[in-house]
Amino acid sequence: MTRTRSSGPALAVVGATGAVGSVLLQMLSQRADVWGEIRLIASARSAGRMLVVRAEETEVIALTEDAFDGLGPGDIALFLTPAEVSARWAPVVTTRGSVVIDLSAAFREDPEVPLVVPEVNGHAVRIRPRGIVAGPDCVTATMIAALGALHSEYALRDLVVSSYQAASAAGRPGSETLRRQQSLVAGTSLGEQPGDVRRAVGEDTGPFAAPLALNVVPWSGELRADGWSSHELAVRGETRRILQLEQLPVSVTCVQVPVLIGHSLTVRARFEREVEAAHAREILEAAPGVVLVDDPAAGEFPTPVDAAGTDPAWVGRVRASLDDPYALEFFVCADNLRKGAALNATQIAELIAGEFA
Repeated sequence: MTRTRSSGPALAVVGATGAVGSVLLQMLSQRADVWGEIRLIASARSAGRMLVVRAEETEVIALTEDAFDGLGPGDIALFLTPAEVSARWAPVVTTRGSVVIDLSAAFREDPEVPLVVPEVNGHAVRIRPRGIVAGPDCVTATMIAALGALHSEYALRDLVVSSYQAASAAGRPGSETLRRQQSLVAGTSLGEQPGDVRRAVGEDTGPFAAPLALNVVPWSGELRADGWSSHELAVRGETRRILQLEQLPVSVTCVQVPVLIGHSLTVRARFEREVEAAHAREILEAAPGVVLVDDPAAGEFPTPVDAAGTDPAWVGRVRASLDDPYALEFFVCADNLRKGAALNATQIAELIAGEFA
């Protein structure tokens, strides 16, 4: 049964049975209850499944035009789907007067679609000519709250980032691939000879360009000009859009690592004004959505296994550059399914719901 309430906007979750969808449904049960009907939509093969939302079982319905019947102005649809699905179905929702929040890459570069991280540019949700709000890539979302807070104080001038991306960013196939490969190499001496891991894992590397177990893979996305990947260029473009720095020099290297949940990034940010590490730590301690854990002498710094299942971006290893008084270097990690996707979408939805309260 679809859950119906007497007040509040309706919320349709498209892609409710995916990895991010599962996390988002948990959040809906934990956060403030601002919703009327909560409608769960997925592909035809998932239709009929029963999922628990706010302690009640709700039936998943198939993604068809009928799935959006009854939605209208003031209602919201969250799309947790591949870009081609979002591009096809988002207009079906917006023509009914409802707002779409999309986490895919389908609309992130559209100048008429705001790209929003509530801790940084939450005000941007109010201007949505197409009735659509986009959320950033999970790598961008991991660092942008910390980076935005520092930018407000020091004025960002250029940025160099390396990502260490969790397998779950590729959805359930990514997680399943890593677990399968780990089971094949566990308890062995593999990884000591050329090609031994590849032979054990086999040709099926899932969504990754090479074996992920006992390995790191310096590639994520599709090939673009001059050797850059689509994912690297996406993080570059999204950072520029969110911070409203369209000419910001940004260099990104994306790396897949054998971690299940939790993206990590090393960041070197150069600013217009000189940076003092102690003051930068104070800024980060006060930044919304950021938790500072930075005491290397005591072995205290963030790691992805500690970030998994939590909402903040965890920042540590904050230090002034040895060679440039205008540069700051730090490490940041966050749960890519929560902070990087489901939480950002939920926060945007709550901001929009507040407009109609």
